[in-house]
Amino acid sequence: MLAKVFSCEDTLSDRTSSSQTDREVTVSLFRLDASIRTEGSVSREIADEVERTYLEAQPGAEVVRLDLGTAPLPADLWTTAVAAGYVAEADRTPEQRGALARIAELADDVLAADAVVIGSPLYNFGIAAHLKTWVDALITDPRFAPGTTPLAGRPVVLVVSRGGGYGPGTPREGWDHGSGWITRILRDVWGADVTVVETELTLADVVPAMSELRPLAAEKRERARVDARAAGERIAAVTPAA
Repeated sequence: MLAKVFSCEDTLSDRTSSSQTDREVTVSLFRLDASIRTEGSVSREIADEVERTYLEAQPGAEVVRLDLGTAPLPADLWTTAVAAGYVAEADRTPEQRGALARIAELADDVLAADAVVIGSPLYNFGIAAHLKTWVDALITDPRFAPGTTPLAGRPVVLVVSRGGGYGPGTPREGWDHGSGWITRILRDVWGADVTVVETELTLADVVPAMSELRPLAAEKRERARVDARAAGERIAAVTPAA
């Protein structure tokens, strides 16, 4: 397959001036990263394992990337789009039209993909704000409206990384308010076939108070790498050959 790869930084004019062929070609893998770190990001590292394994099985495939960590969507994208929904099309402001067009492009990229990989670190006990903006924005697109299942059966790998420990019996058991939410959106609202790959204690190497947890953190990280490779093989197996 061939595909034109766009990032969040592409402008509307850049993309609308592209040839129609760019949009007609099926995209094999859509990759979204939400980590604000480019170096040392565990969610990126584990998502890389998924992508690498996928491409080993699908060497002709292309990847469309949306890096929300380094190029977040405008914070007012969702609110502008919602406001546009209450205004007659002829009366919409340029900002409202632009917001709706940008969201349509975001939706196009996801819907065109045969498989999806999302890296979602836990920030302040929830998902990254810019990942929430992406979800909220997509829901304003009619194809992602409540009651639809736009990703029905689509294989999605959700990579979750947590700095501390949130499992059963830990002091912060139940404090992860992000992973369950994004999983529910992907699986129960949008209908995707979701595989979750997770790791935690990722701050053990840099927080002195967590030093005794470093062996366990390393074990969890390696387990996540193994799970990521298995997930990459799985989504490649259900993707049409490139």
